Formats: sequence, structure tokens, C-alpha cells
Amino acid sequence: MIKIIVGTNRQNSISKKIAIIYQGVLQELGETSEILELEDLPNDFLFSALYNNNGKNPEYNEFHERVKSGEKFVFVVPEYNGSFPGILKSFIDGMSYPNGFRDKKCALVGISSGIGGGGIALSHLTDIFHYLGMHVLALKLKYAKIEENMSDNLLTNRLYMELLRSQAEMLIKF
Repeated sequence: MIKIIVGTNRQNSISKKIAIIYQGVLQELGETSEILELEDLPNDFLFSALYNNNGKNPEYNEFHERVKSGEKFVFVVPEYNGSFPGILKSFIDGMSYPNGFRDKKCALVGISSGIGGGGIALSHLTDIFHYLGMHVLALKLKYAKIEENMSDNLLTNRLYMELLRSQAEMLIKF
């Protein structure tokens, strides 16, 4: 089962909409998946579940285990201030080290309102995942001007959909 991580805790995010589209493509390809949303993390996890409090927050522990049990991941990552959301970094920092992501595989989807498609955010995230020993699929989707390429919760840009399907197929074989 592929775990799709919505890389923000913003409610009703475009990232979540892209995650749902991705899940639909995986289903068409015969692959099961689960969407995990960072907005479901406990509000106080930075203080109640990390570092000296590791293992002490049952709600965080359950979320952590759902992620840890995955072997393949898709991270849908919005660009925030030239990088990725701090909530995603904090969540990664809370994962078991070094075993949380070591020798696992992931695909990255960047989204932005601007013209970069989250490329710098994906570069930062790739560096972190390489440090943690995760294998990152070479095809990284960079969806620029995302609002202009969506309508009614669907990607209207045919190339964006073709690339998403291609990446999903590659991740399944990865």
C-alpha cells in the first residue's frame, strides 16, 4: 500500500485535492493507497510527542506508526516561502531515526501558485530524504500556477495529468 502524505496542515488545501487525484490514478492502476493528512496530527505534537516526549502522545504514535508501516510514499508538497511547510519538517523530525524512512521509496509532487512549481521545496525535501536514506524517484512533478490548472477539484492541464500518471506508474515499478 502506498502512503500519500498531504504535506501541509492547512484545511481544504489544494495539496489534499491533488492527493485525492493521485489516489484515484493509483486505484486505476490497481494499486491500493492511503492518504495521511498532517492536519490530523495532534495540535500540540511539537511539545507532547517529540524529543524528550517521544512515544508519550498516543494520538501522534498512531499516526507515526501508519507512516512507519509504509514502504512507498507520495509526498504532495506545497511551496511555502521558497521551501516546504514547517509542519512537514517537524513531522519528519518526529519520525524514528534512522529507521523511519531508511531504504523506503518516495515520489514527490510540488505545487505552487507561482511559476516554480515548488521546485526549490522539492530540492530541500530531497536533500533531507537522501540524508535519511530514502530513495527518491527521479521524476519530480512541479505543478506551477496550480490554481489556474484546476477546476472543480480536478486537474485541467492535460500534461499535468499525464505526468502524474507516468510518475504513479514509475513509483509502482520502483
